[in-house]
Amino acid sequence: MNTKDHILQDSFARQITYLRVSLTDHCNFRCSYCKPRGVENKLERSQLLSYEELIRIITIAVGIGIKKIRLTGGEPLLRRNILEFIRQLVAIPGLEDIRITTNGSLLPEMAANLYALGIRKVNISLDTLRRDRFKEITGVQAFDRVYDAINQVIALGFDPIKINVVAMRGVNDDELVDFSELTRSRKIQVRFIEFMPVGAQSSWDKKFYLPTEEIRQTIERGGQLEAIPSQQIDGPARVYRLPGATGTIGFISPLSEHFCDRCNRLRLTSEGKLRSCLLTDQETDLRSLLRAGCKDEKIIELLIKTIHDKPKGHLLGRDGGSCHGQMSRIGG
Repeated sequence: MNTKDHILQDSFARQITYLRVSLTDHCNFRCSYCKPRGVENKLERSQLLSYEELIRIITIAVGIGIKKIRLTGGEPLLRRNILEFIRQLVAIPGLEDIRITTNGSLLPEMAANLYALGIRKVNISLDTLRRDRFKEITGVQAFDRVYDAINQVIALGFDPIKINVVAMRGVNDDELVDFSELTRSRKIQVRFIEFMPVGAQSSWDKKFYLPTEEIRQTIERGGQLEAIPSQQIDGPARVYRLPGATGTIGFISPLSEHFCDRCNRLRLTSEGKLRSCLLTDQETDLRSLLRAGCKDEKIIELLIKTIHDKPKGHLLGRDGGSCHGQMSRIGG
């Protein structure tokens, strides 16, 4: 038996091969569902895991079977010297897949360097195609930079390119068809994500919630969607294509259509807490252990225990469900 595969199987027989790493809670946007305006509780630099600590944890995780890393934030490209960190990350033996989730505002200056380092897979968050609405949602006017970044990564040859759209009733639900039309001629995947109640200080309100089925019905006014067989790279998304389209459309439905049964991930927060589920509050403090001088074997032990204790599914929307962590610290 493959020891790695055996070790990284949770108690519900799910293979855990994916670690999402939040590099920083800092962000140059103030999206209400992630890092609301007026909430200035940024972590101090000393509270963030250093690059050396991150490389150590990731190297250990890859050594026992993690194959895929996603760098998130906050805004990960804000972290100083990130290109040098990625250069070290790429050199880790056995790490097969490195991806980045970004708001896109810094990509115009960094995309070519990221590509040169071997990064090919990028998710860009974009909740509106309207300049005035972009500022309302994010608190800044950077629509043109983000849209230019999308065109730039397409031209450079990044693949897959995924555009993350948090669908919100009364906020951007009148743009669902416009977003889907982007896939007609562009090799991208537009992914519609249900608005989730994450964080005690978020702006989540049930009135904004838009279930996937309603999103799908709206998009199909522009053409019947064709289901595409699930692929490993799609993660939790259910993927479709408009007739004749170059790109695809994905739906991520954490509330209306739980995908917990096929979850293969862990999360490392920007302050060094290990989480087995985005939508539950249970965490393991790796930062304190690292700074107390723990041996690698202790990190391995806690990685395996966190995987073993991974819940069968989240309870959001039901009694007992909660997620009070700040999204920008947990990692989007």
